[in-house]
Amino acid sequence: MRAIAQRLFLVVVLLTMVAGLGIAKAQDQSAGQDMKDAGHDTKQAAKKTGHKVKKGTKKATHKTAKKTRQGAEKVEDKTAPPQ
Repeated sequence: MRAIAQRLFLVVVLLTMVAGLGIAKAQDQSAGQDMKDAGHDTKQAAKKTGHKVKKGTKKATHKTAKKTRQGAEKVEDKTAPPQ
């Protein structure tokens, strides 16, 4: 049981060190690299937003067309000549 606890502690310490190195590296970036990263993030956000807008528009168009068909069927039923 003690060996498992020691190994777990070692894993936690190693992960903490690796995470610390990642944070330190991120803080050492130049302003130019920060701008590049911001541009890339903005591009990805715009693409994602565009995809969501396209999907939402398509969904709304299909729903509108369905309701239009339903309304047309009601009118057709009401205006049909008696048999």
